[in-house]
Amino acid sequence: MTQTAAPRVRSLVLLLLAVAAALLAGAAPASAHAALTGSDPRQGAVVDKAPEQVSLTFSETVSLSDDSLRVLGPKGERADTGEARGTGATYSVTLRPGLPDGTYTVSYQVVSADSHPVAGAFTFSIGAPSATSVTVAEQAAGGGVVGFLYGLGRYASYAGFIVLAGGAAFTLACWPRGTGVRAVQRLVVSGWVTLTAATLGLLLLRGSYTSSGKFGDVFDLELLGQVLQTKTGAALVSRLLLLAAAALFIAVLFGAYAKQIEGGAEGGDAEGEDAEGEDAAAEKESRDLAFGLGVGGVVVAAGLAASWAMAEHASTGLQPGIAMPVDVVHLLAVAAWLGGLVTLLVALYRAPAGTPLDATAVRRFSRVAFGSVLVLAATGLYQSWRQVGSWSALTGTRYGQLLCVKVALVVLLVGVAWISRRWTGRLTDTAVPDAVASDAAAAGGAGAAGTEGAPDAVETDGATRDGRAERVAARAGGAGTAAAEAGSETSEADPERAAQLARQRAAVDAARQKRLRDADPNRSGLRRSVLAEAGVAVVLLAVTTVLTSTEPGRTEEEAKAAAAASSSASATGTVTLDMPFDTGGEDGKGVVRIDLDPARTGANDMHVYVTRPDGRVFDVPEVKVAFTLESQDIGPLPVVPDHITTGHWSASGVQIPMAGEWKIAVTVRTSDIDQVTVDKNAQIG
Repeated sequence: MTQTAAPRVRSLVLLLLAVAAALLAGAAPASAHAALTGSDPRQGAVVDKAPEQVSLTFSETVSLSDDSLRVLGPKGERADTGEARGTGATYSVTLRPGLPDGTYTVSYQVVSADSHPVAGAFTFSIGAPSATSVTVAEQAAGGGVVGFLYGLGRYASYAGFIVLAGGAAFTLACWPRGTGVRAVQRLVVSGWVTLTAATLGLLLLRGSYTSSGKFGDVFDLELLGQVLQTKTGAALVSRLLLLAAAALFIAVLFGAYAKQIEGGAEGGDAEGEDAEGEDAAAEKESRDLAFGLGVGGVVVAAGLAASWAMAEHASTGLQPGIAMPVDVVHLLAVAAWLGGLVTLLVALYRAPAGTPLDATAVRRFSRVAFGSVLVLAATGLYQSWRQVGSWSALTGTRYGQLLCVKVALVVLLVGVAWISRRWTGRLTDTAVPDAVASDAAAAGGAGAAGTEGAPDAVETDGATRDGRAERVAARAGGAGTAAAEAGSETSEADPERAAQLARQRAAVDAARQKRLRDADPNRSGLRRSVLAEAGVAVVLLAVTTVLTSTEPGRTEEEAKAAAAASSSASATGTVTLDMPFDTGGEDGKGVVRIDLDPARTGANDMHVYVTRPDGRVFDVPEVKVAFTLESQDIGPLPVVPDHITTGHWSASGVQIPMAGEWKIAVTVRTSDIDQVTVDKNAQIG
């Protein structure tokens, strides 16, 4: 890498991370799958008397806590007993007896089956609407600082898993010698540390994320205990246990296995029958260990991927038994591609000359990446159909729009990968330019020490290339030997001067290695294209993180349709009003009931029932009804029902010209001189 390349790379990485953070910060509070589709009483309804309970129906089963459903009176007092219960997707809370007339607020805060908080509120009225002192602030669950930190933790956990699983797979399957490279070791270990830290953070944030949204509740042990009893909490704990197994895997991979690979490389230089036998035994032992690491690594990686699949979108909705395994395969393919890509990028920029990244390893990864893309295409197509289901949901919902952005980024990533594949194909046909050899000789003459290995381009296939590599090494080695002898003589006279010369030789050697490595135009082109791939992958991962916390398009449309059907059914159902009356005369007390069906604009059937206070029906001389829409100055519209039987009057074809809140007035006459008019409001249409 040139002196100016490193700052450019760091600036690009910081810019991409800033874009990812902006995407996460701009994400709305998470809500997925579960949506309120109906309620009893429905939103905005005016009921005659207080119901025994308030029921809410969601599009799927949800999780309740002690304070998930609340009903608040006009002055903000609790109107429910706090005894929330549920059957299926319908949940209810019992109301206190003797509630006065007025407007009541229903507030709910639950957790959907795929782990996301769902919150909201609506009002209904008893008797007649009234002023209310209740102000329902924007729901904090899933939003605010805690929501942002939780989203950041989700992003970090995905990134850590991809680097951990993909980096280990790259070294094991494509570049075994990379297990001894410090930069690669640090990369994979950083993936493990990131995933572990993010999982612990999510476990602590989970309680506040799904309830109060207050940062102070992050360390509430009671909330943490409740989280551990949930599906998401169990998944996070399982992930931590699997990470302990992953730590053992990393220790063996970069410990025993790396030593075997290094020992095999050194043993290959030895001669003789005994050396050949030892090499064969060591090679067999290395293959056996690699096979064991491969099987164990796949099991651990699949378990980690399942900790997401079993607690999020794939675990609910359509075909969960198929969706969860598909999601595990999808995550593993993502890790193999993007995690291997990051490891390749580190190897291209940071691999030392003594452990070069050869063209064979790059070609192996190219095949792995191609297979991963095919798997991603198949599993992604299934997931898209399952979560969207229609063109209208693809273009008309936030989930569908984010999915389109994700697909566009994947297409861009594949396009850049195709360019990288072309550079990969050229690596084996590259010869070292003469200018490189002269630069190497000049560097060696300036004090480059030892016969260090030639660059990757020099060590690739071809007799011409090998010959030039030998000449470069010989010329550099001769100059380096002279410099070493001079340094030895100086060290005897002045140790401080010797140390200074050693530092200079190390700096010159590092510069020589960079010059030789960067001189290959094909390898430089590959580095640039892989860096571009990694940049697109960072943004893609941010979009995917937001996507996983967004309500799927299929569910959003189904919830809207169910809510509309419920609203339509409520709006066109029978309206029943009970109105006590007292004409003041003898036998003048009773209750008149009005049934209006289907309570919509146009023709309606009306039934009137008159009963005594003890509930027995009786006849009165006359009953008249009038409808008035005061907001539009319509009415009164009189209706005189026909007497059907004792205590029962009826009228057909009662015309309601406009939807709105109508006042229904009933005049009851119990004698020649005793009559009274009672009225109530009802929403019609």
